[in-house]
Amino acid sequence: MRSSLKFPHSTGKCTSSRQEGRRSPVSKPPFPVLRRGPGYVPEPLERPEDFWKTLRKLWQYLRTQKLRIILVVLCVAAGAICTLSGPYLIGKAIDEAILPRNLVTLLRYTLFLVALYLGASLLAFFQERLAVALSQDVALALRNEAFSFLHALPLRFFDTHNHGDIMSRLTNDIDTIGSTLATVATQTIASFVTLAGTVVVMFTLHRMLALVALSAIPLTLCATRFVTRRTRETFLAQQTILGQLNGILEEDLTGLRVLKAFMREEREFARFSSVNENLAAVGVRAQICAGIMGPLMNVIGNLNLAFLAGFGGWFVLRGAASIGTIASFIAYSRQFIRPVNELAMQLNTLQSAMASSERVFALLEETPEPPDASNALEPQEIRGAVEFRNVTFSYRKGVPVLKNVSFSVEPGQVVALVGPTGAGKTTIVSLLARFYEPESGTILIDGMDIRRIRRERLRSLLGIVLQDTYLFATTVRENIRYGRPEAQDSEVEEAARLANAEHFILSLPEGYDTVLSDGGENLSQGQRQLLAIARAFLANPAILVLDEATSNVDTHTERLIQDAMLRLMRGRTTFIIAHRLSTIRNADLILVLRDGEIVERGTHRELLEKKGFYFSLYLSQFGEDTAPVAAE
Repeated sequence: MRSSLKFPHSTGKCTSSRQEGRRSPVSKPPFPVLRRGPGYVPEPLERPEDFWKTLRKLWQYLRTQKLRIILVVLCVAAGAICTLSGPYLIGKAIDEAILPRNLVTLLRYTLFLVALYLGASLLAFFQERLAVALSQDVALALRNEAFSFLHALPLRFFDTHNHGDIMSRLTNDIDTIGSTLATVATQTIASFVTLAGTVVVMFTLHRMLALVALSAIPLTLCATRFVTRRTRETFLAQQTILGQLNGILEEDLTGLRVLKAFMREEREFARFSSVNENLAAVGVRAQICAGIMGPLMNVIGNLNLAFLAGFGGWFVLRGAASIGTIASFIAYSRQFIRPVNELAMQLNTLQSAMASSERVFALLEETPEPPDASNALEPQEIRGAVEFRNVTFSYRKGVPVLKNVSFSVEPGQVVALVGPTGAGKTTIVSLLARFYEPESGTILIDGMDIRRIRRERLRSLLGIVLQDTYLFATTVRENIRYGRPEAQDSEVEEAARLANAEHFILSLPEGYDTVLSDGGENLSQGQRQLLAIARAFLANPAILVLDEATSNVDTHTERLIQDAMLRLMRGRTTFIIAHRLSTIRNADLILVLRDGEIVERGTHRELLEKKGFYFSLYLSQFGEDTAPVAAE
């Protein structure tokens, strides 16, 4: 038998809340490549933002690493000079040592070349280390900023966007940026320096042969433009589908018990397999597009080399060039094609980085919660009076969830919010905590408009005990301390005693230091609710919200929870969201909601006597025979 609670008269911090809005929004996500819901069928692929615009945004993070960038550029420049000197010295060695058969000169050139190439290798090692450190620091800063920014976004954003795709942006996309920055930065700079130096030296050695070598550039640029256009699209498609796959994984792991209970393993595998096959197909296209560039550049380079060899031999026969000059030139021509080839290939890598950057920056460009005013209030003493004045709110434009809702609650009163699912009960609490902003109307606490109260202070005034309590993968002690991080161990244990939770905590393998599984799945529903009540005790809020806090538990545990709640409610304004009317008979005020409006208000007895909507709800739960008794 379930006993009704007798509520003490009382006065008024918030840990979390369940949002009704997650059930209803259907509006299009604010930025293009985030998809609603795991398994959401994507629209035709949208082209990413402007390449140079994204690069400028990325530069804002790179500019903080100026010293490392300068050192990398110096290492690259010095390494390029060493590399450029090699073919020139080889040509000189042919003309001055090999053809004249001068062994001493040959030995001198050989030792000089060995030292030169060893120096180039050492510089390459240092530049690689510097570039890796630079790129990882940028990724670190970007990931920290994105994670911090997520907490500044309003709940409305998370109501309409796939959590798996958001996770993909913070992990896969930023990892791509971090892993490609080092490669792209060093090789691009090295390729530009080598290319420019090679062109200058080739024109110095022989102008006509230099023009023959440069004739390969237009063909290279056309091939690069053709390939990179398709590569960019396939890389962006790959990242988008990967976000969908993450969404399915996140959803299935979270709802694994439900999935198994309804035997939906085959259906979920089919859904996962479909997206996974799509990812594999797009991945093949992306790799094919990326892989074409190398062989294509090799073909162009080899054709160019054949022409150079032919023209060079002709110039030697005419006495217009020495054999050493032609040997140096052929080496330079290969060195000339290599940076062009590398630049083309780095453009492919850059497409992946830019596609990932655009996805991350699209997230960072979302509108966060409006900041508190500079003169925002931080009231220290709160009595707990709450008033809603003509409050209207919609999750989706044109579909109001609350319509001109008005009511007043005195300090210490117990108020029950009753109504069918979707009536707006949880929305009232969400607005009170400023998880959402009303479209019109005013919400006041102790006569102060909550928009004038600093958001952090406002939420510290509220304590919410959810039906589905979320516990973190840490110790029991730290989960309770979540309500007040600075609390001492003795305060945590006292809160557990007040919440009737100590008896089961001490029975755990490590007591308060037992590490819980993600979501507290290794505890029962009732035990999780007792820990939620302990959190609220520790937070010591002025206003309390109980959201179906005694459902889905056995009779003994329910008595423990009821006793703990009665103790918690003393001296606090309390809102109770309940479908089971037996738990709210002694509430000071019952607000009956239907379709976003308060259709009735009063005490349990008064509402039964009216024989209105509340009366019909009561009969639907307890039957007609109980109504006369209840009304007495």
